[in-house]
Amino acid sequence: MRWRRYGEDAALLECDSLEQMSAARATVAAADLADIVELVPGARSLLIEARPGSTVLEQVRALLKSADLEHPPQSRPREIVLDVRYDGEDLELVAETAGISVDEVVKLHTGAHYTVAFTGFAPGFGYLTGLPEPLRQSRLDTPRTRVPAGSVGVAGEFAGVYPRASPGGWRLLGHTDTVLFDSRAERPSLLAPGDHVRFQGTR
Repeated sequence: MRWRRYGEDAALLECDSLEQMSAARATVAAADLADIVELVPGARSLLIEARPGSTVLEQVRALLKSADLEHPPQSRPREIVLDVRYDGEDLELVAETAGISVDEVVKLHTGAHYTVAFTGFAPGFGYLTGLPEPLRQSRLDTPRTRVPAGSVGVAGEFAGVYPRASPGGWRLLGHTDTVLFDSRAERPSLLAPGDHVRFQGTR
């Protein structure tokens, strides 16, 4: 890991892998340090924002230096279940690429247990790890100019759900009516790093 100051009151932790980032985030979150304002995880980075004038960044650096990131603290994550209609435009393409049937794609997708590693791209968009190997496929060669809100897709090692209509190149498996982001809600984003997610549904 590489520690870089990020302005006056933040630090950017550059990690070697997604797993290392997730372990570092869990370690810092479990410490529950009062002067941490926000933790912002990325695919290979963790931004740590501190309360101005505090010394908490030095505490975090010492904490991570001595932590066993191979065995990070275990929390009690929220469990979120999303109902899906498996009627996506790329369902057959995903099955063909994986060399399996469409029904097997649905079975694999619904049988896996996912974790929100980080959020980004659009408000409420969670990058979910835990995707079964056969479903780990490349993005589309030509992204769509508009992907409907609620579209459930896969790309690379991640699964995800589009919280609003936007351009996108993920392979689409289906659709959920669950609202992923509501700016008027007390908790605008349904998904947060560390949450556990399962998909359920049929064709």
